[in-house]
Amino acid sequence: MKSHRCALAALVIGAAAALPASAQSIKPGLWEMTSNMGGQAGNAMAELQKQMADMDPQERKTMQQMMARQGVQMSAGAGGGMVTKMCISPEMAKRGDGLMQQKGDCSYKNTPMGAGKFKYTFSCANPKTTGEGEVSFTGDTAYKAKMKVVSGRETMTMDASGKWLGADCGAIKPLAVSRAK
Repeated sequence: MKSHRCALAALVIGAAAALPASAQSIKPGLWEMTSNMGGQAGNAMAELQKQMADMDPQERKTMQQMMARQGVQMSAGAGGGMVTKMCISPEMAKRGDGLMQQKGDCSYKNTPMGAGKFKYTFSCANPKTTGEGEVSFTGDTAYKAKMKVVSGRETMTMDASGKWLGADCGAIKPLAVSRAK
């Protein structure tokens, strides 16, 4: 059950990372997303952070390198949250679908609400998950979001925000993505 919750927490973080470019153009470059989870996901995030802290330095370095090859850098945030840094290539930003490309059999629907806001829903087959949320942009360099995700009997909530850090991604490579349905 713990591994399912950790996997689900990772999926929720991935879904949150998918938010910035899905309904509005954003700047290419380095983005930082901060997320805080409620419900069972909050417990899963605490467990995931504990597992990472308990790793020996070589294991942690190996895991961080593996994530970096996928275009993601994650670290613990304040209050049990998670901070994720990702690189959005100019091509991803130009396509307009940016990060809205999760692995697995997922579909997404966005509903514009005007003035830089939209609602969205998504459904994934593996793991079987549904979700909904709302995003509010501040231009092309920042956003705030709320999300609810349901998987089986578990329901998780998340508050997230993202900000553009700059055009240079440094050592973080563009996110390895495939087009979503």
